[in-house]
Amino acid sequence: MANLPADSTSRISAPLAGCWAPAWVLAFVALWPLPGIAEAVLVLAALFAVVRLLQPRMRGAVGATLGVPAWALTSVLFLAYWLPQLLSALDAQEPGRTLGKVAGGLRYLPFMGLVAIAVADDARRHVTFAGLAVIAGIWSLDALLQALFSTSPLFWSLDQLKQLLSGHALCLPQDMIGSGRVNGVFGACNPKLGQVLASLSPFLLLLAGQRWGRIGWAAAAMFAGVAILLAGSRASWITYALVLLFTGWRLLGARWMALAVLAAVLGVAALGTGSTQVRERIAATLPALSGKAADINTALAGRGRIWSGALCMVREHPVNGVGVRGFRNAWPECDPTHGQGTEWGDGPALHAHQLVLEILSETGLLGLLLWLMGAAMAWRAWRYADAAARERARPAALALLVTVFPFNTHLAFHSAFWGSVLLLLAALYAGALTARNE
Repeated sequence: MANLPADSTSRISAPLAGCWAPAWVLAFVALWPLPGIAEAVLVLAALFAVVRLLQPRMRGAVGATLGVPAWALTSVLFLAYWLPQLLSALDAQEPGRTLGKVAGGLRYLPFMGLVAIAVADDARRHVTFAGLAVIAGIWSLDALLQALFSTSPLFWSLDQLKQLLSGHALCLPQDMIGSGRVNGVFGACNPKLGQVLASLSPFLLLLAGQRWGRIGWAAAAMFAGVAILLAGSRASWITYALVLLFTGWRLLGARWMALAVLAAVLGVAALGTGSTQVRERIAATLPALSGKAADINTALAGRGRIWSGALCMVREHPVNGVGVRGFRNAWPECDPTHGQGTEWGDGPALHAHQLVLEILSETGLLGLLLWLMGAAMAWRAWRYADAAARERARPAALALLVTVFPFNTHLAFHSAFWGSVLLLLAALYAGALTARNE
């Protein structure tokens, strides 16, 4: 070591920081069905990133793990998400809860740096993107096995392990909110399979199309599509339809894409005939075609009522909202039909179920402005990137785009789970688009 050149520390520390990055990212995603453990991995990954990135600085060397453009874009996307939370805490209904959420959100910045490192060169990016495709494929297969045999092999294995370690089941009957659906590895207590698979599907479909052409894309599209349909989340159906449109149009062309759309419609009809779950979800959606407000609200499982309450919060707190995760506390005062039964069961509405309304109601116009600035910077980076950079970032860009597609219903982006999914995709996009390939 004594004979190494002066910049040897940075050359060594950069691979040390980078070689483990894909493993951290893939471990975090693979553990999404266990939210508590996944959150612990996120925190450990963030601490790992801080230590690895500070080591060369403490030794007087300049780390070269990420370039300045990558750090800049990653930081801007983080601030577009985090600063609205900070501003909303100024006069939140529960300042302590909101400030705790804001302080905890700082863990995302080093984590996003580590995620960007995981795709900062060709080798690591191939491992990371292929790993995400494999995870999506395994979860899709597991969901199909559940549909055939009424049991998810992956969830059953996790449940047996949980009972062996603690003596308690992973999902207790009183906590089940997704019973009757195909929830796969996520289980009936955490029915997020459809949304997660739809957001990860660009990695699977683009990889299959790249390696095996149209046939590979079609097989992967059908494989994941059946699992997403059976999961029963209509929001994920819209998300996945966008993925099919963007990936298929580019690979198949207009004529073959039209045939693919026809085949998809026939497939959904056939699946609706054979699957009670899909048939019920389609039947529940049809009343919305009447155009009547009551029918639309019923078809959307009470979303119309929730959106009206969210608009009330925007009117009452237009500048910086009611505070992050303060929707449930503000709901009784803004419930348009207070005292009547709800389509979602007991208790208040927990969030707006729509991205723009969630931002406006919880963080106000200031929050929406910061989100739009972040989106503008992401678009500007894409616009001025060269063709090779766009191709590198395409899976992550598409995953991020369809996840935040505004004309859809959404999970809570200010929650720990879906917020971490959003920031993971944002960091993958920033890291891949600005990667320095040596």
